[in-house]
Amino acid sequence: MILKKRRSRNLFLRILIMAFLGAWMSMVCFTLPVANVYAAHRKTPSFTLPAYETIKLKNGMTVYLMEHHSVPLIYISAVFPTGALRDGGKPGLAYLTAEALFSGTKSYSKRQIEEKLEFLGANYYAYADLDTAGISMSFINTDQDQVFPILKEVIQNAAFGPLEFEKRKKRLLLELVQAKEQPSLVLGSYFKKFIFGKHGYGNPIYGTRAAVKKIRSTEAKAFYNAHYRPEGSALVIVGDFQIGPMKEKVLESFAGWRGKENSPLPQEQTPLPVFAKSRVLLVNKSDATETQFAFGGLGIPRNHHDYVAVQVVNAILGGRFTSWLNDALRVDAGLTYRASSYFDTFKTSGTFAISSFTRTESTAAALDLAHDVLYRLHIQGVDEETLSAAKKYLIGQFPPLYETPGSLASLLAAMFVYDFDASFVNNFQKNVEDVTVEKARGVIAEHFPKGNLQFVLIGKAVAIRDQVKKYGELSEKDIKSDGF
Repeated sequence: MILKKRRSRNLFLRILIMAFLGAWMSMVCFTLPVANVYAAHRKTPSFTLPAYETIKLKNGMTVYLMEHHSVPLIYISAVFPTGALRDGGKPGLAYLTAEALFSGTKSYSKRQIEEKLEFLGANYYAYADLDTAGISMSFINTDQDQVFPILKEVIQNAAFGPLEFEKRKKRLLLELVQAKEQPSLVLGSYFKKFIFGKHGYGNPIYGTRAAVKKIRSTEAKAFYNAHYRPEGSALVIVGDFQIGPMKEKVLESFAGWRGKENSPLPQEQTPLPVFAKSRVLLVNKSDATETQFAFGGLGIPRNHHDYVAVQVVNAILGGRFTSWLNDALRVDAGLTYRASSYFDTFKTSGTFAISSFTRTESTAAALDLAHDVLYRLHIQGVDEETLSAAKKYLIGQFPPLYETPGSLASLLAAMFVYDFDASFVNNFQKNVEDVTVEKARGVIAEHFPKGNLQFVLIGKAVAIRDQVKKYGELSEKDIKSDGF
């Protein structure tokens, strides 16, 4: 998180940053076709995951240690199996719990933590997503002895003082209102809720105003005691250090850690949805001049054996700037500035979506054209030339994703959480190259939804209602209403 010298506590700003980075990446993609022409005339070197050591502590915690001496920094990622999936009837609980980790511990006040880490120039933040919560830190390698005591306290002895907790909660309530002023920032939350319904993957990570108002610091403390425990958790350390001394430091700090309660709170086992018909959720924003939309269905979990093949096909459909969707909606029809498709993958499921935005009056035209492109993928499939270009694109983009110690720390954490191994990296080029036209046809049929599509639109309902009801059973919400 190179943008954060201090932890960003503003949800609105966080989402804006992510939206900006997405737009920036789209701009960068303008140059990729030229790069790929050059890449076609040279052999792209394969990328292998650097060596690392895995340790399983007696208390159940998994530790990954990877030496990376390119810069004198150490990157740490700690992950815990306690994301919004476990919120139950209290959306936002996992997020607020994570946000409170650096707000004081048994031995350090919030001010002491901030002053010490900022004096050292350390970057640090806590987060929660659907499957997990975690902590990320980076600091100069000579500051280990000053950083590790704080890291140990934050993980094992967070205090959850009511004063700081209530301050953060009040800011979050304002951020939830601010986010709905920009439909692009909340479209994903509406889409996941519409897809997953009562399943935990439908829980909004940042909560709802009604739920957040009721959450108390004592509830966050109980959630922390139940779920922040060594078994099922991992500590990833990548950077400029020697494994031997670092192993001793880890054992000194975490070998004696024990969970605060006998067992985690039970996780709700709601079955995944099955769609028997197409549905449309129309979210009214009465002052909107454009419509944001996403449509699709269930996708795949992150460790699915077709993950790489799906990425190859999706690069053709909407996963890069020179995709079928962007060509059709942006270049040829001029209906939008961006159209894309993506697979959002979680531990046990995922979503597939085609997403874009357009002027209110062209909503139906944009949806029809996007649907036609998806239909063409199923009926026409992909030819060898198109497939080859997509494969060169992905192979060329892959090594830079894992050049830095910070990105490698994130990768090792993801491998632990989502249960995939180093073969994803080491065999990536081969797995991409092995995708044939016939394999692509099977992946399209199995993983790219064609019927019973689920549509979510945010726009001026009175102007688009009659345009969109043809796509499926229509239901409506107002964006000012609480939740998603």
